[in-house]
Amino acid sequence: MTNDFISDPIFPECPIRNVLARIGGKWTMAVLYTLDHSDTPLRFRDIEKQNPDCSQKMLTSTLRGLEADGLISRTVYPEVPPRVEYSLTDRARSLMPLLRQLIDWAYHNLHDIVSDREKYYEQN
Repeated sequence: MTNDFISDPIFPECPIRNVLARIGGKWTMAVLYTLDHSDTPLRFRDIEKQNPDCSQKMLTSTLRGLEADGLISRTVYPEVPPRVEYSLTDRARSLMPLLRQLIDWAYHNLHDIVSDREKYYEQN
């Protein structure tokens, strides 16, 4: 078991918590969304440009986690300087319709959610 395996004291080997903790990571959906909207594999800098508020360290960590989970493939070309490209795997492509639905839901409900938050914090 690695450090990336999420363990819960009540359900120590729960696969649902384990997988959803990774997918629910702060930058995971943004990176998957970025790769999904490209017709070609992307280089690190291309992903970084489309997610400017993600630090280099966090982007590197996110890409490594996604690669470890088999959601993205990393291709290194033996050139000088080395060229590395990232693309979605079939597993990630099967996940994207669900993520797109979640993104659409968030987009359509954002205004009401923000409004409800403001009301809540005004009352408390």
